[in-house]
Amino acid sequence: MATYDLNGKVALVTGGARGIGFATARALMDRGASVVIVDLDATSAQAAAAQLHDTKALGLAADVTDRAAMQRAVATTVERFGGLDVVVANAGIASRAATFRAMSNESFDRVIDVNLMGVVRTVDAAMGQIVARRGHVVVIASVYAFVNGVGAVPYAMAKAGVEQFGRALRVELAPFGASATTAYFGFIDTEMVHKALDQDPLGDALMDVVPKPLRKRLAPKVAGEAIVAGIEKRAPRVVRPRRWTAVSFLRGVVNPLTDRLMEKDAKTRELVVQFDAREGEEQPTTA
Repeated sequence: MATYDLNGKVALVTGGARGIGFATARALMDRGASVVIVDLDATSAQAAAAQLHDTKALGLAADVTDRAAMQRAVATTVERFGGLDVVVANAGIASRAATFRAMSNESFDRVIDVNLMGVVRTVDAAMGQIVARRGHVVVIASVYAFVNGVGAVPYAMAKAGVEQFGRALRVELAPFGASATTAYFGFIDTEMVHKALDQDPLGDALMDVVPKPLRKRLAPKVAGEAIVAGIEKRAPRVVRPRRWTAVSFLRGVVNPLTDRLMEKDAKTRELVVQFDAREGEEQPTTA
């Protein structure tokens, strides 16, 4: 039985206009929650909200890297629905695969700012409401929090930071009757993954160094439902696909072994050389 009833609750989801964010918003709405969708583009956020409900869903434009904008989004939520019970810090971006040496400073900084500090600013803006209403926080990490981030250093750094943030929040919120979930996802069939992997000429080569059982992709709906089920259980963590759970639990043993193998593997070394050759190329980030 669920320990946290979402019926009548108010939730805010960043990056909610599509992908995992929209799937989460829909699952929250299905449980009876009112939902605020926050996204960079006002038109997209409002259109997404309109697909869910004409009065119980609201679309707002805000950049998660802008602390004041997130504070305004929370204030608008409280004004419209009377409070805020759940925040899902989902907004994230990826950069084109490149070595740290080859990656542009601008791309590196932007990924860290959105994927780590954007999560922090989102939660910070909502914290007063979450504590007062004994609510729940969800932060979106990734399997990149615990696997080698070759070719995606800022993304892996950010997601590892989010993991630590979520774990600490879990303990810090407990005395106040509030809670937090850290969600770890592998490859989800989102537009970001299509742009970062499928449309990259080196995408197939990158996936080829991932063990075949771990390449499985899930639909955003599966991720969204997993997040909401985690909220209902006030679960400390959600991992999808579930097969990544074993990798997470065994990381202390697996990581040193895989790092050593990747160092010596000819296929991986060649891929790194190709990533390194991207120095000076255009390296846009993808949402």
